Amino acid sequence: MTTEQAETVQQVENVEATKTDNNHELIHEHTLYAEPIGHIGGLAITNSLLMSWLALIIIFVLAVKVGAKIKLIPGKIQSAAEMIIEGLMSVFDGVTGSRAKTVKFAPFIFTFFFFILFNNWLGLLPGVGSIGQVIEAHGEKIFVPYLRGGTADYNTTLALAIIGIVASHIFGVIAIGAWKHFNKFINIQAILDIPRKIKKDWTVIMVNPIKFFIGIIELISEFAKIASLSLRLFGNVFAGEVLLASISAMLAFVVPIPFMFLEIFVGLVQAFIFSVLILVYISLNTTAEEH
Repeated sequence: MTTEQAETVQQVENVEATKTDNNHELIHEHTLYAEPIGHIGGLAITNSLLMSWLALIIIFVLAVKVGAKIKLIPGKIQSAAEMIIEGLMSVFDGVTGSRAKTVKFAPFIFTFFFFILFNNWLGLLPGVGSIGQVIEAHGEKIFVPYLRGGTADYNTTLALAIIGIVASHIFGVIAIGAWKHFNKFINIQAILDIPRKIKKDWTVIMVNPIKFFIGIIELISEFAKIASLSLRLFGNVFAGEVLLASISAMLAFVVPIPFMFLEIFVGLVQAFIFSVLILVYISLNTTAEEH
């Protein structure tokens, strides 16, 4: 083989190597699903699940430490915290209509609020979504972050919505009884009342069937509530993370800071809205139909 032929062969090999490298470009994108980063037995541990566990640990540690430092005569920090809690309780009173109901449901609602809030804010920390590992799948190199905001995963927000709606029905059954609560959605009682009331009021022939079909619509709306709650929270948090990543990629310094403060505020608002809506649903389900 001559020198020129050898150089030609080398050039061809370099071109092929370049093509191979281009075909294995590193892919780093925000996915709608959480990526698994490990397994415990048959359970896949995703990056969003890991972040949710971290949020629970932080909340637990803070609750223990704050609970141990509560005093009868509050200091400045405790006074400020009590003012915030009292303000939220007043807002809840406007939903429930009484402080007794607020006190009964507040622990459950505050659990939602703080869990969502910490997950929203932890997703904004440096390194979340940018520190991870590179894996090969289907002939491509894909970057998988170790941590991802818990509420930026639709599985998390859907689970929260389902828990909230199911709990509202459990509270409803406890408050007004299983039969009355059941008839809010499948109003068999309205049909059974027609023969008994028709002599006194003939309009029950028209009104009660309408009540029955309204109950069916209410049943469908319960599934709509789950979709609405989960998609609203997921959409806002996920869109915020994509926005910050896009701004940081274009202008890494100074410019993303205002958007960061905006996302901190959005995280707070979304946690508040989700919690209040759950309280609204609980209040509606714990109120008898005639009231």
